[in-house]
Amino acid sequence: MTIDPWLLERLVCPVTRTPLTLDEEAGELLSPAAGLAYPIREGVPVLLIEEARMLEGGTTSE
Repeated sequence: MTIDPWLLERLVCPVTRTPLTLDEEAGELLSPAAGLAYPIREGVPVLLIEEARMLEGGTTSE
């Protein structure tokens, strides 16, 4: 699973507005600041808070 580097540089977490990092193995975009992992489905990042999963030890202030 890869995302165009140009796109990845521009994607931010919808909660914290901080940059996301790609976890290619899990097929997710990670937001350590929010403690969330956003799925990538069929090559498309799904940046919906309700679709994200909590990272272990993560907390959010939604």
